[in-house]
Amino acid sequence: MSLNNRKSWKVLLVSLAAAVSFSMLAACSNNNDTAEDNSKAVATYKGGTITENEFALDQRVMKVLSPEQAQYLEIEAFKESILRQEVAFEYLAGKATDKAKKEAEKEADVQIASFKSGMGDTYESTLKEQDITEDDIRGYMVRVLTVYQDMLLKVTDDQVKKEFEATKGDFTVATLRHVLIQFTDAEGKERTPEETLKLAKDVKAKLDAGADFAEIAKQYSEDPGSKDAGGVYADKALGTYVAEFKKAAQTLPLNTISDPVETTYGYHIMKVEKRTETTFEKLTDEQKEGIKSSLASKSLESFMEKDLEGIVESINLPKSSAAAGESGTTNGGTEPTAAPSAEAPAATEAAK
Repeated sequence: MSLNNRKSWKVLLVSLAAAVSFSMLAACSNNNDTAEDNSKAVATYKGGTITENEFALDQRVMKVLSPEQAQYLEIEAFKESILRQEVAFEYLAGKATDKAKKEAEKEADVQIASFKSGMGDTYESTLKEQDITEDDIRGYMVRVLTVYQDMLLKVTDDQVKKEFEATKGDFTVATLRHVLIQFTDAEGKERTPEETLKLAKDVKAKLDAGADFAEIAKQYSEDPGSKDAGGVYADKALGTYVAEFKKAAQTLPLNTISDPVETTYGYHIMKVEKRTETTFEKLTDEQKEGIKSSLASKSLESFMEKDLEGIVESINLPKSSAAAGESGTTNGGTEPTAAPSAEAPAATEAAK
């Protein structure tokens, strides 16, 4: 669950999850080599093309890996963005090192095994329904993971240290309590910002008067993730929180009741009980890998934003008759945690 301001789906398309447990942005998968593809090119780029059949196959793979995202495949701008990503991954995979490709193949096998296990008895029937094979899925994964692994292998130790210094506040570990008053009430009715702020100030007044924070949280907080625990989040790295909440947790004097802190979902009254800074030497291997993943993601986003347009030569997608809206999905949860530093589309989220 998240209280962070989620990026729109258009932006999500050019992001790669820092954790990359599945790392599956749309990328062109391998067609069956036994069938000649005579369909027209829907994209041409420096060094290659993507055909209509390849693109259709990719969309079917996406529907299996991310059913909740299937509705967006009928939106023109979304489909074009997907296709442009395919170009990026085709192009970058072709330039990746052999080591990156080998790592990608190993990781793809692991992820397919996990995916099959998760789907259970429905695996075969789902693939049959979409007219795809396991080789199609594997080709799709290998292509994307090759690019990711290549980006990852290029990250140096010095870059990791520099990134840590720039973001070391995210690694500070704190125990804190909060009371959340949401912009919607228990019945789902919207509150105005003024109404929400007034309720939050009422809670702060009770705490300032000496009320027990844990009891107040149990009574008034609308965060199901911490309400029953007295509003506490214990020993969590501050980088897991959304920006406004994180900033308050980093700067609020210990054992002080905060003024209302506004985030996407409402106002928080906070109290930081303990806060411990972390040095680079104390980082776990997992945390260092997380920084590397973040830097790899940024490299990919930079390519998408700055270099991709110069790679694409033409896009020739057939028009869709769908009238689906262009708004992205949102996460309606209330735990004040942030998504990975580079958020992934639903294909990645669903695999976590």
